[in-house]
Amino acid sequence: MKILRMLASGLVMLLVLGLVNVYIGFHLWVLLDYSLPGISAAVYWPVFLLVAFAYMIGMVPWPRAVKPVGRLFKVVGSYYLACMEFAVIMLPLTDLLYGVLGLMGVERSAFIAEAGATLVVLLAVFLIWGSRNAWSTVVRKHPLQIGKSIGTSAPLTVAVASDLHLGNIVGNRHLRKMVAEINRMQPDIILLAGDVLDDSIEPFIRNRMSEQIKQLKARYGVYAVLGNHEYYGGSIAEYTELMNSIGIKVLQDEVVETAGLYIVGRKDKTAESMEAGGRKSVASLLEGLDLSRPVIMMDHQPTGFDLAAKAGVDVLLSGHTHRGQIAPNHWITKRLFELDWGYLRKDNMHVVVSSGYGTWGPPIRLASRSELIKLEIMLEGSKQYGEESIHGNPVLV
Repeated sequence: MKILRMLASGLVMLLVLGLVNVYIGFHLWVLLDYSLPGISAAVYWPVFLLVAFAYMIGMVPWPRAVKPVGRLFKVVGSYYLACMEFAVIMLPLTDLLYGVLGLMGVERSAFIAEAGATLVVLLAVFLIWGSRNAWSTVVRKHPLQIGKSIGTSAPLTVAVASDLHLGNIVGNRHLRKMVAEINRMQPDIILLAGDVLDDSIEPFIRNRMSEQIKQLKARYGVYAVLGNHEYYGGSIAEYTELMNSIGIKVLQDEVVETAGLYIVGRKDKTAESMEAGGRKSVASLLEGLDLSRPVIMMDHQPTGFDLAAKAGVDVLLSGHTHRGQIAPNHWITKRLFELDWGYLRKDNMHVVVSSGYGTWGPPIRLASRSELIKLEIMLEGSKQYGEESIHGNPVLV
């Protein structure tokens, strides 16, 4: 029964996607036919539909001999997804304007050319600005005060990166930039809050990305958790083994003690539907811990804040949402999650949700940015970071 529901949902999605793309394709055909009279519909429609469904074609597990072609389809399809979202917003507005002008008796003979040129220019601006937001990273700093002590006067610097989505689109070049930026923070701890992979582990291995990510340096270690995309890729055992081999511990409902505090890593919420045993509750993970010590927890999807705060978590770190990645999707994520991006104080618990470092699908962001998180954790008895620096290092005051 469950399989039938999944098949039915898949067919509905394909039908909706097909209708949306016929709508988009028709408008593009009108513009091309106006600009290039005589263009063949028999050529146009197969090419358009091939591009429209290129991302899905690229997701097919093709034989090794044609995998490069599949990767090309995925890249082309990724950019088309951004164009499709742009079209879904702008074309109905254009049609509405066309209708209003007709009701007002305005001459519309030049409308196709003028509207077409305007949309092409706006699309170019959207893609250029969106690419800049996706590839140009900002570092968000969050000073967090925790009323617990680890017996030292020095604050802790924790670097956090989520949603790298390493694969055929986000590759070694962006990864090298991340490693350099994080290492410049001189962090005590580095935390990777899920979706390091973009589904398939194959490009991660083929492009030897582990050689880059193992360059991350932290005084007390580098830790990661799984995201939903690691589950979708289906190579969790291989991934965790590879990460462990380069010194990065992937926590799966596990707790480690380091630097006098606890790092808790939950399995992703996807485990509840894809693993027989699901995942442990926060309360069971923290059972038996000395809660007079600070507790930092990574949970890829930002849910269950009340339960985490009640269990005794001091800092909860999540990602997953990308803050919608492309506007106006952030209006949706803001309604779906208690916090879809930024900072929230939940009772005594600090919650930080990152918009992520990489991108899913198109390397385009609008109303969101590629970001890394720098936590400056001040504990009881800690000195605070000052604004001035000596030789590039923060001053303790």
